[in-house]
Amino acid sequence: MNNFYKKRLSIVIFIFIPIIFLWHPNWLGFLRIQPYWPLFWLLPWSMINRSINGAILGLFLGLILDSITLDSNFTQIPGLILCGVWFGRIKMHSDLLVGHFRHGLICAFGSFLCGTLYFLQILFNNFSDNNFLLFIPSVQNILAEVFLTGLFAPLICSQLLRFFKSFMGEKHDNKFS
Repeated sequence: MNNFYKKRLSIVIFIFIPIIFLWHPNWLGFLRIQPYWPLFWLLPWSMINRSINGAILGLFLGLILDSITLDSNFTQIPGLILCGVWFGRIKMHSDLLVGHFRHGLICAFGSFLCGTLYFLQILFNNFSDNNFLLFIPSVQNILAEVFLTGLFAPLICSQLLRFFKSFMGEKHDNKFS
């Protein structure tokens, strides 16, 4: 593949995040809940490009997802920035099987963090209302999202990590030695 496509392939894959987020494929869901799609791209990219770049990418992902979401009162930015910083601090693991399971656990915890931060925004915004108990079923949604994210992360993140490592160029090869 020529050099032009190698440099821009990760950006093309990045464009698919809002498309999948809006597409919301029902056959991949559980209890009409989807996995948290941005983490599948954020984890391998941040592991390769480190914490600062992970935070910047988390900010951009949050801005894009907040701009396409209808409800503008709440934001996904804080959770994605924290996950980007945390994912950037994670080292690559040489054992393939352990790496797959790590991706699932890390993405599940990241999904829990992002879902909880989003839920807390909703909770604090509606704290004075008398219908406080109506928000408790949101915990079920967060847990279903965590389950699905942890289930699909080993498959998707491992492939994206291998893809990014092969196409990001040789400037990142010295970080893995």
